[in-house]
Amino acid sequence: MRNTERYPVDGPNALWQIYHTVSRFKAVKNFICIQITRYTPSLRMKNWIYRNLLGMKVGEHTAFALMVMVDVFFPERIKVGSNTIIGYNTTILAHEYLTREYRLGDVVIGSNVMIGANCTLLPGVTIGDNAVVAAGSVVHRDVEAGAFVGGNPLRSLR
Repeated sequence: MRNTERYPVDGPNALWQIYHTVSRFKAVKNFICIQITRYTPSLRMKNWIYRNLLGMKVGEHTAFALMVMVDVFFPERIKVGSNTIIGYNTTILAHEYLTREYRLGDVVIGSNVMIGANCTLLPGVTIGDNAVVAAGSVVHRDVEAGAFVGGNPLRSLR
């Protein structure tokens, strides 16, 4: 099960109230930084931006492929271990805004993890060390260390 914090909202849906929870300055700064990292081929530059400008915890030799989209509003809630590969066009979310509430949850990705292209990681999930997530998967629950999972809904592939 995902580990998220729930915050109810009154009035219009939670996304209309985004700037009550995140400053506009932070959102714009993060958006610009993330767009730079999505298109730059330099892994060192990407990791520097993630660590120093977005506040993410990123281990040594971790590789974010082109077009990876990390959470714009709460990137500091994402932690990635060492020697992990995040595949092309993967989205990592630490928030979800719903009609009557919003939810926040840390995303923890272990070391030596392989996440295939076009995956979506939802808030509050943990992926254990040495796990493999197949391309195109939606990670809506925790993944045990050493597991090989994939699909939507996510299931064990061995």
